[in-house]
Amino acid sequence: MTTAADTSARPTGRKVRLRGDRSPLASVALHLTLITASVIAVFPVLWVLLTSLKPAKYATTTDFFRETTFVNYTNLIHDTEFLTWFANSAIIAGLSTVIGVFVAATTGYAVSRFRFPGKRGLMWTLLITQMFPVAVLIVPIYNIMASMGLLNQPAGLVITYLTISVPFCAWMMKGFFDTIPREIDESGEVDGLTPFGTFWRLILPLAKPGLAVTAFYSFITAWGEVAYASAFLVGDENLTLAGGLQKFVNQYGAQWGPMTAASVLIAIPAALVFLFAQKHLVTGVSAGAVKG
Repeated sequence: MTTAADTSARPTGRKVRLRGDRSPLASVALHLTLITASVIAVFPVLWVLLTSLKPAKYATTTDFFRETTFVNYTNLIHDTEFLTWFANSAIIAGLSTVIGVFVAATTGYAVSRFRFPGKRGLMWTLLITQMFPVAVLIVPIYNIMASMGLLNQPAGLVITYLTISVPFCAWMMKGFFDTIPREIDESGEVDGLTPFGTFWRLILPLAKPGLAVTAFYSFITAWGEVAYASAFLVGDENLTLAGGLQKFVNQYGAQWGPMTAASVLIAIPAALVFLFAQKHLVTGVSAGAVKG
């Protein structure tokens, strides 16, 4: 007599496919999709890089490797205010990053750990401020900066960028601090630390992934922003890189050589910041999204 157990244990002759196995056709389709996506992603960057190495007469042609030269880079540095624009952007982005990280971290920690009047209103404010597009905010912020005498000043642009980055980063840091056990705060109190001492000496070292994401977002917001920089700053000596690039485009055409060379040089600091923060980015973003 054959039991059900014997029947289930007996080989059926059919090959059981594991969950991770793919058919050859599916594997080929997957690799073709990944290759196509990679080419689409890399091509614009490669085009800009190769165009920056071509003479002006070949700028709009497909002759990428014909008469390769660095003249676009030398002309950009010697014949324009590029270094001044670069320095202005570095100062503004650096201040926006440092201040943004400090304000977002302290705000996120306060909202995560303490109860105080207006806490719910503050949390709603952090969310609502992210709903308004640049086109809506640029006029009122311009009027505020004009009334404070901060137009055409780096401080005005830094404050503007903080209004963009801090609400998002503070909310994200709040979610990240929620994942850190409160017992650590209690141990700091037992050791006689003040709330700020606990935050500075015990919590921040555990929050490096969240801080890395905050720093990266704050830097990219200030480094690559165009609308506010173009509206708030005038004069070659005051422009940032975003405003300086517009000097290479007019109603009659575009100077592709210096513009692509500037684009390559502008991308280097952003790439370096990304490489520095990349090992923390996934951890920081996922941890910050655990609780809201």
